[in-house]
Amino acid sequence: MSDSDSISRVPLKQITPDVSKAMGSLHAAAVSAAQDAKVEPELLELIRIRASQINGCAFCLDMHTKDARAAGETEQRIYALNAWRETPFFTERERAALELTEAVTLVADGRVPDAVYAGAAGVFDEAQLAALIWAATVINAYNRIAIATRMAPGAYQPAKK
Repeated sequence: MSDSDSISRVPLKQITPDVSKAMGSLHAAAVSAAQDAKVEPELLELIRIRASQINGCAFCLDMHTKDARAAGETEQRIYALNAWRETPFFTERERAALELTEAVTLVADGRVPDAVYAGAAGVFDEAQLAALIWAATVINAYNRIAIATRMAPGAYQPAKK
């Protein structure tokens, strides 16, 4: 028996529907802030995928790679995202957002360094920076929820446009 098969997990939405609803509202507010700040939806998906890679969240990786593909993201960039520093596939804005996302995700490893923040501030305005920080924070929270409750990847399908 693998560790993942050892115990059933609490169904958070059923047991704590108000908290689950509040989390959904936080996500919606973060998405709205990003839209208002003119942060590209494709960039938000890259942030979500990268944080989920770092956290090892299979459910969120499944969801957000599918959403990214549905939004027109290329397979090449999705596959290379784990090694974004070594590829020519990402823009200066994307690189700054990915570096900031990594720092927020790995905050216990050294906080968000001034150089990382300054790099992001050099290509994003304050509203965009706020939106990026919220996007990284929300996906990190969702990663922890999905991992703690062992949400199974595979069934999610992107909404039809």
